[in-house]
Amino acid sequence: MSTHAKRERLLLADLLETAGPEAPTLCEGWTARDLAAHVVVRERRPDAAGGMLVKQLAARLERVMAEFAAKPYEELIQLIRTGPPRFSPFSLKQIDELSNIVEFYVHTEDVRRARPDWTPRELDPVFQDVLWSRLERSARLMGRGVPTGLVLRRPDGRTVVAHRGTPVVTVIGEPSELVLFAYGRQSAAKVDLDGDENAIAKLRETKQLGI
Repeated sequence: MSTHAKRERLLLADLLETAGPEAPTLCEGWTARDLAAHVVVRERRPDAAGGMLVKQLAARLERVMAEFAAKPYEELIQLIRTGPPRFSPFSLKQIDELSNIVEFYVHTEDVRRARPDWTPRELDPVFQDVLWSRLERSARLMGRGVPTGLVLRRPDGRTVVAHRGTPVVTVIGEPSELVLFAYGRQSAAKVDLDGDENAIAKLRETKQLGI
C-alpha cells in the first residue's frame, strides 16, 4: 500500500522541528507553531475542525487552535509524527492516503518555501501522478470562485478545467506546482501562465482560489 501521506507527515514534522516555532510559513498570519496546531486539531479534534468549513463553528475552532498552540512546541511536533488516535478516521490507512497526501505536501511546502533560500524538491513520477489525480478530482471545487476561465496543464499536455469561462488563463507546470497554485500558493508555485494579460493579473490577485 502507498505510504505517500506517511512520508509527507514525517517530512513536515522534521521541517517544523528544524524551523522552530516562530518561523514564518506561506499561510498568511501563521507561524510554524500555528501551522503545527492546525495539523493536530484537524486530526484530533473533529468537534472543532468542522470550523474550517462551517462558519458557525469558526469561533470554537479558533478557541481550540489557541489551546493547542499554547502547548509545548515539541509536544505538537510529536503529535504530528505519531499521527491521529485510533478512534480518528484519519488512523485508517485508506483515509490517511485519500485525505492527507495533498494536505501534508502543501503544508510541507508552506514551511520550506517561506525560507529565502528554498529550492524545488525533486519528486518521483509516481508521486507527481498521485498529486495529479487528486487535482483532477478537486480542481473545479477550488476554481469555482476565480474571475477567469482556468485550465491547469502538465508539461506533457494533460489538462484539467478548473473553471469554465472567458477569457481563459492556462497554468502550466508539474502537478506538484499546480497543486500549490490551486491551493492558493500562487506566488510560490513554479508555473507559467498563458493568456490575456489582464486576466492573468486578475487571477494572480484573487483570494478565492484554493480551499
